[in-house]
Amino acid sequence: MLLPLLASLALLHPAVGRQTYLRSEADAYQHSPDVLPSPQISGQNEWADAFVKAKAMVDQMTLEEKVNTRSSLTLLNCTDTVQVTLTGGVDLKSGCSGTIAGIPRLKFPGLCLNDAGNGVRATDNVSGFASGIGVGASWNKDLARKRGAALGGENRRKGVNVMLGPVVGPAWTVVKGGRNWEGSSADPYLSGVLSAETVRGVQSQNVMTSVKVCWQALAVTWEDGALTLLQHYIGNEQELYRAPEGDIAAVSSNIDDKTMHELYLWPFVDLVKAGAANVMCSYNRLNQTYACGNSKTLNGLLKTELGFQGFVVSDWGAQHSFSDAPNGLDMGMPNSDPFWGANLVNAVKNGTLAESRVTDMAMRIIASWYQLKQDDPSFPEPGIGMPGNLSAPHRIIEGRDPADLPVILQGAIESHVLVKNDHNTLPLKAPKLVSVFGYSANTPPAWTAATDADGTWRYGLAPVLGLDAATSPIGGRGTMFGGGGSGAITPQTHVSPQDALVARAAKDGFTLRQDLTSATPTTTVDPASDVCLVFGNAWAREGNDRPQLEDAYTDSLVRAVADRCARTVVVLHNAGPRLVGGFADDPNVTAILFAHLPGQQAGDAVVALLWGDANPSGKLPYTVARSAADYGPLLDPQAQGGKSPQAYFPQGVYTDYKYFERAHVAPQYEFGFGLSYTRFDYADMVVRRAAAPAAEYPSGGVVSGGPSDLWDVVATVKCTLVNGGKVAGAEAVQLYVRFPGMQAKQLRGFEKPVLRPGESTEVSFELTRRDLSVWNTDVQKWQLQRGSYQVYIGRSSSKLPLMAHLTV
Repeated sequence: MLLPLLASLALLHPAVGRQTYLRSEADAYQHSPDVLPSPQISGQNEWADAFVKAKAMVDQMTLEEKVNTRSSLTLLNCTDTVQVTLTGGVDLKSGCSGTIAGIPRLKFPGLCLNDAGNGVRATDNVSGFASGIGVGASWNKDLARKRGAALGGENRRKGVNVMLGPVVGPAWTVVKGGRNWEGSSADPYLSGVLSAETVRGVQSQNVMTSVKVCWQALAVTWEDGALTLLQHYIGNEQELYRAPEGDIAAVSSNIDDKTMHELYLWPFVDLVKAGAANVMCSYNRLNQTYACGNSKTLNGLLKTELGFQGFVVSDWGAQHSFSDAPNGLDMGMPNSDPFWGANLVNAVKNGTLAESRVTDMAMRIIASWYQLKQDDPSFPEPGIGMPGNLSAPHRIIEGRDPADLPVILQGAIESHVLVKNDHNTLPLKAPKLVSVFGYSANTPPAWTAATDADGTWRYGLAPVLGLDAATSPIGGRGTMFGGGGSGAITPQTHVSPQDALVARAAKDGFTLRQDLTSATPTTTVDPASDVCLVFGNAWAREGNDRPQLEDAYTDSLVRAVADRCARTVVVLHNAGPRLVGGFADDPNVTAILFAHLPGQQAGDAVVALLWGDANPSGKLPYTVARSAADYGPLLDPQAQGGKSPQAYFPQGVYTDYKYFERAHVAPQYEFGFGLSYTRFDYADMVVRRAAAPAAEYPSGGVVSGGPSDLWDVVATVKCTLVNGGKVAGAEAVQLYVRFPGMQAKQLRGFEKPVLRPGESTEVSFELTRRDLSVWNTDVQKWQLQRGSYQVYIGRSSSKLPLMAHLTV
């Protein structure tokens, strides 16, 4: 252990008294600057009580208990001696993704960390929720919070202390990114707001959330007993070269200071403000430095600028050096070998590492446990409902609550976005003959714990069973209830579209014809069908980026049906943007629904929408281009640099709809777009500035999230929304702002009222200093520029009937 220790110490740099920053794009691709020493937890504001309790416990710990000792513990009814390290995971033979052993003499029971943000993964008696992309499609803050509370409740009942989700990264700067679907949107504002609501919901159940965002790192947040983990901090934009392999380093995401603040860091601020208690650093490098050892992002941005009080944990296997400790990492997963353990003890004893850093690591972990009130006797034993072997006899712990079923169903419904509905094809009106086609209509094989084959159940790979999961553009074996990888879902029960259609046919008495296997079902299409439903999908998984955004097989399938059926409805379970130019303009394709990844109630949700039991209200959380080339430099992952792969992001904040607007490219379907069965009218826009003029720069003390006056209200904007149609519905009212000197608008507000036919309501937005500020790289502060701001309100990023000016 001594030689690895000495080698890693060579990577350390002297502590600097003043932080240094990337100043401009010219120096954006240099090595990430040092920010040392790592700030200690201060126990500020809402963390004061947890800080006092944590200090009382940590003061009783020996150095060895903080980082490396051995203890006799009872595991699965057997007593064994295991390594106990608060700052590194250990294998306790449970089903938890990661575990921290307890310290019995101090009555600290340890921690169970488990995947993921869309449901408790790889165990029994749990639910499968709509994935992050579906939360984004909902544009529904209240639903996101209720979903979070339901997720938190299931995690708590299963004995999970830290839920490894939600995801606020990748920031979708790579359109083909394999994990985009785990996050909620290509827009940082929408992503931040909805993920913050998720955090508040999870934490209301005293479960820590590990919010995944890809700076390729991870962060955890909690409030009132819930710990949320913010994942993939920061710059984890692609799966290609995401981790080192052999003599090839992980990709370096090269991001300048301004873009870092205005795009990648933006949603993290929302989550830290919401009470995040844990951040997970990612596999990739950021400006040449590995994320889990990047003192600039961990010590400088997260723990200093954002006032983060929780702890930083590595993504599984993302720790690369002993020096990650002084650089800001607090916990290694799934263990901290071979870098820490005895090496940390020796480094403290020989004076190489200050014991205060090790103490701070322990303090941040224990304070987070107290902050979420997991010391309460009512909190279940860590991992109690997470058996290591589901096929062996084990105690059954029910994770589900029947009261959550309406939330799960509503989440699935609002995951759907209706983008075409010619001739009022939908909702269906008492059809007599319904024909169903397509591979994504029925449940895929081997999607149970008992039949799991190489991850078909555990990692959600059932839709690509027998296919190449890395290169297939579709999940051709069945419905994509979720995506693949650690964000997969493993629900106890599920309803496919086929299941729900069979049940609806039995209820209504119509004839249901099915051909779910033919590639070109010309002979099985009955032109007399009242409607032909075609189910396809777009596959994505962790570990690989998507090979393409459309596929000839599904397009040919749709056209073959449409050639013989005048009312063809296409439903796509898509794990990201899916191009539809191959059939969208076909006059017989009269309706298109992007279902995204709806979770266990996928079938019930789509049938409710098709028959009008529910009114579609989802909106696109990304832009659908007419062709892949229209995404320009945003389309593909990057692999420049040979054995030191480099990814450059010179487009800055101009991603997704902002890129399209600046480049004057018309999309197929714009960001924020989605149809309804009713009509909404907008009127009476009013903008009112706050009475007291705001200073150019914030001056408030740092609270969780940043300077306290970043959230001061600068202006209030109001409008009137009227349901001018014949059915009740919900509308995601969107507010955009064009800053002085900017070449595109930016989303800065949204609300989603529900209105009966003829009903009207006043919709109000508050614009804060943060909403209207840009990052000044010279002053190193958020700047509220002087000038005229154009404020827009409407139904999508390009359909904005109301506009006014705000002068600051």
